[in-house]
Amino acid sequence: MSYHFSKIVDLSFEEAIDKTTEALKEEGFGVLTEIDIKATLKKKLDVNFRNYRILGACNPSSAYKALKAENHIGLMLPCNVIVQEHDNGTVEVSAVDPVASMQAIVNEELADVANDVRDMLKKAIDNI
Repeated sequence: MSYHFSKIVDLSFEEAIDKTTEALKEEGFGVLTEIDIKATLKKKLDVNFRNYRILGACNPSSAYKALKAENHIGLMLPCNVIVQEHDNGTVEVSAVDPVASMQAIVNEELADVANDVRDMLKKAIDNI
């Protein structure tokens, strides 16, 4: 089982960020955090890296259900979505598969939430 699902998009990097954020919003997710890896690596290590952004997406209703089901689940929240530009210029959007990332946790109630979140994330990625 893969730990993510991805899609190559025919968009510029910045357009992909905007479209991804909008697609997540349509599925009830907000972007709580945004980490610009390129800028961070340049600032901290003075190295050049490709466009790579991590979006920390959260669906409040699902997060609440998960937190009620498992008190340490906050360690795995929010759901990360990445937008990256490859060396050949293609732009890829990827989302973590919450079902795969939660396999180590034995909690049926949490498994149901993870399945629901996976479906919403997949739909968001498909709609970009």
